Amino acid sequence: MIDVLIVGAGPNGLMLAAELALAGVRPVVCDRLAAPTTENRANGLVGQVVRMLDRRGLHQRLTGDTAPPRPAPEFVFGALPLDLRGVADNPLHGLPVPQRQIERVLADRAAELGVPIRRGCEVTGLRQRADAVEVRFADGTTVTCRYLVGADGGRSTVRKLAGIAFPGVTTDRSVSRTAQVAVPAEAIDPVTGGLAVPGHRVVGPFRHTRTERGLIVWAPFPDRPPLVSTTEWPDAPGPDAPMTLAEMRASVARVLGVEVPLDPPAGTGPHVLRRLVGGNTRLAERYRDGRVLLLGDAAHVHSAIGGPGLNLGLQDAVNLGWKLAAEVRGRAPDGLLDTYEAERRPAARRVTVSTQAQTALIAPGSEVTALRELVGELLARPENAAHVAALMAGADVRYDPGPDGPPVGTWAPDLVVHGDAGPVRLAELTRDARPLLLDGTGTLGPAAAPWRDRVDVIGGRLAGTSSTALLLRPDCYLAWASADDAPDSDGLRAALTRWFGPPRT
Repeated sequence: MIDVLIVGAGPNGLMLAAELALAGVRPVVCDRLAAPTTENRANGLVGQVVRMLDRRGLHQRLTGDTAPPRPAPEFVFGALPLDLRGVADNPLHGLPVPQRQIERVLADRAAELGVPIRRGCEVTGLRQRADAVEVRFADGTTVTCRYLVGADGGRSTVRKLAGIAFPGVTTDRSVSRTAQVAVPAEAIDPVTGGLAVPGHRVVGPFRHTRTERGLIVWAPFPDRPPLVSTTEWPDAPGPDAPMTLAEMRASVARVLGVEVPLDPPAGTGPHVLRRLVGGNTRLAERYRDGRVLLLGDAAHVHSAIGGPGLNLGLQDAVNLGWKLAAEVRGRAPDGLLDTYEAERRPAARRVTVSTQAQTALIAPGSEVTALRELVGELLARPENAAHVAALMAGADVRYDPGPDGPPVGTWAPDLVVHGDAGPVRLAELTRDARPLLLDGTGTLGPAAAPWRDRVDVIGGRLAGTSSTALLLRPDCYLAWASADDAPDSDGLRAALTRWFGPPRT
């Protein structure tokens, strides 16, 4: 019997597979496609997931750079500038890496950990038993697994077969077009790299530029053809025929009020050329039905504005991985697996608030223009910019704070442990996804000893935090913290029991 069958070999499913493997469970990943898709659905990562990948040793693989992630000095919210240079402890990180590369790195990592990936396997049925799930494929074969995870996208077959409702709203007013293009050298602003449009101000790189007629984004990626994208709100959605470059040129001309020379990109491709009519904002009624769980887009869909999709889905995977592994291995305290939905569904709701608000801010109309002027004034204040940056990064997520108050339930800071072997970044201590007790007092070893089979204890001076001791869950959220030189051992033992099970006898 398979311990965990993950349906969907996209980034979220692959990340979950790696997390489970690190925790001692051997999952199987299956996907209906015979080969990885060549389509680039996302152009990078934005938010706290960038630091999470660093804490699993994957940031360097994606960037080729040994330096830790650096926060973005500026960003956009609803096509309004978001200046983050005055924000202390800026949480908003970006990583401009195409989704195909992200999938390759995660697939390689899963393979290193011994995870089999089976392709050309389309799920057509499932039946839950008290102790397992029977899964049927299109070719008539069946497998039995202890748990089934649907990471198979917004049209999730697993979600539908499990009978989980997907309420929300569907809109058909907007039409978005995206294409990889080539432009003449004289159309590129030599200072900013933006798109120099005659009779129009420069369309800045990697920024949403709104006009009264629509929205345009110019993205000159350094390692692949530049990308241009528009959003319009026409009276009719337009043709059902395949998207063309001529259609892209016409859309840009309508949005900017002037024609821009757009040519086919160099190289053999495949190159992005797509049209999307309308959009969905939906949130699964529940994330779990017995032994079936949902992950990523199978649990939530929303606008791509601000780039929150992979940030949300990959953090779902990291949250679920250690909890599901503990359940499979018989080490989970009562109710642990249910905290996946309790913690991550509100996080998804928070993202939908952000994306719907931004969608409202980019719509046409003089009343929206007036609203943008006011919101722009608010975003110019550093305290408001910090609030919005935390929202977009997912850094404002706060799980159950527990009885001890702050900072329990928050993301562990990027601290440094100064031990006998010298200074070590926290990101270097979390790569095997085990719970960590960081003991800056040197007094907590005896209290934690009965959990040493599940929790690693690291001693040394803690730099970058006011706490003297921290207990980290595998997803790098704090389960317990102390600012005292003589920490409360009873509180530590209670937190260890709550999250990692009873002490070993």
